[in-house]
Amino acid sequence: MFPVRLSDIELDIIRIKSLDAGMSASELMRRNGLMRPLPKRLSKISLQTYWELGQIGNNLNQLVKATNTALKIGRIPAKPELLRELLFVLHQCRRDIARDDIQDEDSEESEDDWEAD
Repeated sequence: MFPVRLSDIELDIIRIKSLDAGMSASELMRRNGLMRPLPKRLSKISLQTYWELGQIGNNLNQLVKATNTALKIGRIPAKPELLRELLFVLHQCRRDIARDDIQDEDSEESEDDWEAD
């Protein structure tokens, strides 16, 4: 335990920052006090888009599996290389969304003048 005396305003700022970072106020204080980087969070829109693309990816994986099974028994329902290419593009989109969202958050942080003492 390490007791800290804070004003009401300082306590409110820490609570808001901890909610924004998605962690407890104690964890926020430990990370700031020990100079550990805070985790990056995705915006709600990016997170939902990322999740939806994951669902589409699951469906594509099922299509690729069904296509491969059909090819083994001598049927050609679709071109498996096109499905694999689509799956690759989908995964790249997910990575781009996560990276862009983190970069946007980094640029917003540079405008933030709050720093731990």
